[in-house]
Amino acid sequence: MKKVLAVGIFDGVHAGHQQIIAAAKIQGEVTVMTFDPHPTSVVAPERTPSQLMSTKDRIQFLKLAGASFVEVMNFTKEFSSLSPDEFIEDILVGRFGAEHVVIGENFNFGYKAQGTPKYLSEVGPKYGFSVSIVKLQEDRGSIISSTRIRSLIIDGQIERANELLTRMFYLKGQVVHGEKRGREIGYPTANLGLHSLATIPADGVYAGWLSVGSSRWPAAISIGTNPTFAGVRGRQVEAYAIDQIDLELYDQDATVEFGFRLRDTLKFDGLPALLEQMKKDCDQARELTSK
Repeated sequence: MKKVLAVGIFDGVHAGHQQIIAAAKIQGEVTVMTFDPHPTSVVAPERTPSQLMSTKDRIQFLKLAGASFVEVMNFTKEFSSLSPDEFIEDILVGRFGAEHVVIGENFNFGYKAQGTPKYLSEVGPKYGFSVSIVKLQEDRGSIISSTRIRSLIIDGQIERANELLTRMFYLKGQVVHGEKRGREIGYPTANLGLHSLATIPADGVYAGWLSVGSSRWPAAISIGTNPTFAGVRGRQVEAYAIDQIDLELYDQDATVEFGFRLRDTLKFDGLPALLEQMKKDCDQARELTSK
């Protein structure tokens, strides 16, 4: 069977990435080569992008998309200094023995990204492999990309982001201790401790799901600084498992999936107005998640 290698960063494993894996599968059994950390964090640290998912989850979703094997290359300064020909000789051929290489049409490689898809397809036969260049998938007139999806999430356009991901965007983290104010007012929330590179949706209230272990509950999710109460605090991501009481989730790993954006963050004139709105939020979240 032909040794097929698909190459890319694949953060999010979105619809466009899935198309590249599908094109590779036509050629044979697929190995995916991906990179960690993100190359930009090495060559231009000031422009390091946030992550759509962890490297561990990226591997899982690449396999779900059809990859038989996934190899994560440690992207270092030394790696970034490889010339295009060294990348081909040392990595594509020397390490992987590739007989067919599949890339997206925007994939550049080698020192200062000097290697282009066109160059790879021209020299590939000399090194014993053929090349498939996959045209980037579009949606509503724009390319589907990890950058575009990050922007949608950060803008709070979670439903659009989910369409391009072909799944619900989620955040993972350990449940940490917060101010326990939600518990005091009848809406105990799981406060997520997040990785510094997590992509966090815009402040507001969302409907989705909270999962811990094998349990998964419909949830109302709040992101922000809770301006109704006095004091200064950082942004928090907290999820209330609708209709659940006496859950003890501290220090456990949790996943919060975002299905729908309900509203912006608001400052209320006291607790009664906040509680009235929270009931409406939970009723709406309950209805949306039941579908």
